[in-house]
Amino acid sequence: MSKALMIGAGGVASVVAHKCAQNHAVFSELTIASRTFEKADALRAKVTGGPMKVSAAAVDADDVDQLVALIEKEKPDIVIHVALPYQDLTIMDACLITRTDYLDTANYEPKDEAKFEYKWQWDYRERFKAAGVTAILGCGFDPGVTGVFSAYALKHEFDVIRQLDILDCNGGDHGYPFATNFNPEINIREVTAPGSYFEDGQFIETPPLAIKRRYAFEGVGERDMYLLHHEELESLAENLPGIERIRFFMTFGESYLMHLKALENVGMTSIEPIEFEGQQIIPLQFLKAVLPDPASLGPRTRGKTNIGCIFSGEKDGAAKHYRLYNICDHEAAYAEVGSQAVSYTTGVPAMIGASLVLTGEWKKPGVHNVEELDPDRFMDMLNTFGLPWIEDRDPALVP
Repeated sequence: MSKALMIGAGGVASVVAHKCAQNHAVFSELTIASRTFEKADALRAKVTGGPMKVSAAAVDADDVDQLVALIEKEKPDIVIHVALPYQDLTIMDACLITRTDYLDTANYEPKDEAKFEYKWQWDYRERFKAAGVTAILGCGFDPGVTGVFSAYALKHEFDVIRQLDILDCNGGDHGYPFATNFNPEINIREVTAPGSYFEDGQFIETPPLAIKRRYAFEGVGERDMYLLHHEELESLAENLPGIERIRFFMTFGESYLMHLKALENVGMTSIEPIEFEGQQIIPLQFLKAVLPDPASLGPRTRGKTNIGCIFSGEKDGAAKHYRLYNICDHEAAYAEVGSQAVSYTTGVPAMIGASLVLTGEWKKPGVHNVEELDPDRFMDMLNTFGLPWIEDRDPALVP
């Protein structure tokens, strides 16, 4: 029986809280912390009533001293970070000071530069190891489940994986001309950044959204998808021996791309401060304020997501292709936990990863990406807690 401190109270946090409550054999107590106490307390009220004890707290996750004080007061066995990736390092600092295990769903990204990579967090490896503290990075779906899928495929299906394509399709429709399914600031920074893929030992950069492919997704249909840079490319390139190429594709509809291009053309996606009526504002942060809150999309989103991996490599000397994926229904996710499928597919893996640290199966001092750890129990728990996986042994390949 263990206690978790969760930092964040948005859509993903709602999923994590509900799933911790379902897994009360591991999570006997949960403290929900947010910058505003009212937001944390509102989520607490939604998951109160079962065997798991739930409380709420306020904390500024940019302030290491506040984080340390909260951790020392609550004495959790693990900190689950589902707030903003800007806060990864301050929370890791607090966990290192207090010797508390840590898990997040997205890698660190500095506020003043649209650049997300693991180097800042990987720099903590020796310090966490020396302190006997475990840190699990990127334990959402992508990154997260995609890394677990990769570890599972390598362990059970391949002698070597040569090529990996990660495909992220959101076939949901929320009815708005333009909205983002997770934090608008993070989403738009990600999509407007240059793309990249890993090939023959190096990363090759491409202009934003320059490479398009079309793919038929079960449960959704044919969709256009675009090559992006995504953080798991970096860790999988390091952790999959023999890998020759890794690509990441995400689907976007015409309305989304049309509005995004118009906003970009008029400067609204910029992260450079501008002067407005005597004060400095960042256009992208202003745009975030006027767009629909992703948490409000749940009750109006219809359709499904289809996210997974296509592997190519060799087994017993023969060429082989293999696909693992999950289909998640937006309406079913909202009916269960009050969040749409994009939040659901991120929150369920975060709970699973945290539970595996707490039960000892993923307790490994140091800083680790999920593909470095044994995948089997995680794969079982995906089926148990709402993200069942599907195998395809003759998959259509990406052109």
